[in-house]
Amino acid sequence: MESVLPYVLAIVPTIGVGTLFYFVIKSILEGDRRERLAQARWEATHDRADAAHDHSGDAEDPARGSSSNGR
Repeated sequence: MESVLPYVLAIVPTIGVGTLFYFVIKSILEGDRRERLAQARWEATHDRADAAHDHSGDAEDPARGSSSNGR
């Protein structure tokens, strides 16, 4: 057992760093996934709001121009 102990002690830091690397990369990937889902939900909400606004016809978009300009 004494002849194996130096080898085990030599590989423990590598296993520790590998485990730390795994959890860091895993958390980065999960955070990216959650951010993409949140972005998709935000865009869908705004698309629905824009569609409801376009269908209501209550207000004109200044970027599109006014419908009362004689065209």
